[in-house]
Amino acid sequence: MAIMKKSSKLTQTAMLKQILKRCSSLGKTNGGGYDEDFLPLDVPKGHFPVYVGENRSRYIVPVSFLTHPEFQSLLRRAEEEFGFDHDMGITIPCDELVFQNLTSVIR
Repeated sequence: MAIMKKSSKLTQTAMLKQILKRCSSLGKTNGGGYDEDFLPLDVPKGHFPVYVGENRSRYIVPVSFLTHPEFQSLLRRAEEEFGFDHDMGITIPCDELVFQNLTSVIR
């Protein structure tokens, strides 16, 4: 059982690293409005943008959310539905109200 837990943790770690890499690469092809690390200027250090709901409302969330199991579940759904390989940012397939409720509990 410990081996299975360790394997699952490695997969989770790899997923988180991939997400952080994708977040840090946002804007490389978009031009202005980005700092030297290619992050949008309006995103504070230690945060990243996500887009939620039918209207793709933009939210800035702390990187610490990446360790929360329910947020990870949303990210897995996002990867399955949209993938992470696009310049727009991470799009979360979730109702905006549900996302707001989840993030208020995580904080």
